[in-house]
Amino acid sequence: MTDHLDAIAANKARWEEVVDVHLRSDGLEDGYDIAGAKAGTNRLTVIEEAELGPVDGLDVLHLQCHFGLDTLRLRRLGARVTGLDFSAKAIAAARVLFEDAGETGRFVEGDVYAAADLIQDRFDLVFVNWGAINWLPDIFAWARVVAACLRPGGRLYLCESHPAGLMFDHESDLGEMVRGRVALRFPYFHRPEPTVLEEADYADPDAQMANTVSHEWSHPISDILNALIQAGMNLEWLHEHDRIAWKLLPIMEKDEHRLFRLPPDFPIRVPLSLSLSARKSS
Repeated sequence: MTDHLDAIAANKARWEEVVDVHLRSDGLEDGYDIAGAKAGTNRLTVIEEAELGPVDGLDVLHLQCHFGLDTLRLRRLGARVTGLDFSAKAIAAARVLFEDAGETGRFVEGDVYAAADLIQDRFDLVFVNWGAINWLPDIFAWARVVAACLRPGGRLYLCESHPAGLMFDHESDLGEMVRGRVALRFPYFHRPEPTVLEEADYADPDAQMANTVSHEWSHPISDILNALIQAGMNLEWLHEHDRIAWKLLPIMEKDEHRLFRLPPDFPIRVPLSLSLSARKSS
């Protein structure tokens, strides 16, 4: 069994390295639209904007914020924002991003499991999105952290990859994919051992990287919901979507909203992402 501390250390090294890769990815097909975020010409995805609700005047904690691009978008919607990430490089880049954009925000470096201790304030909203919980070995401990960071009556908004969609083999034979057949490769149900992958960066596949190995954990919907319930959260709603924020499979096409989906002639619709709102008991 891979030691979790070693796995997380390897993940951290990878994420430290990809900060520079992502900061250079502006203008690439799957890169980060940093210029647009600074200028205020792009916002959160249409899924998030349709569901999140007003955040103007709210105290918002963005967990696993990377270099703060979506934190900036939340700030532009009127939220008072705090971002947390385990990468020192990402936190430094987030502070520069906010300074360049003329916005105010607080950024804290640290392990997500220590968020409630590192940040003494409590929040109206905890925001978690796109490729966050797959890096966490214990979803039940995560849910307890979310609840601890919220004020009574505060809520979590989660928008994430769907655990069923993540089962697909993204390296399947391209011809088979075109014919509507995609192999299953990865687990749906959680297991203590992480799935170990070696792959290029999603934003810039041509980037030369020293840290190419990642360790990820699957979390079925039942575990996500039960973790929140056990942490004292009340589920308000759960939605499933046939779109995702990155090109999970090479046959996926980008739609008019900058999200990726399977081609129109793919024989079935499959869940690619999910979103939920859960509120802490008053």
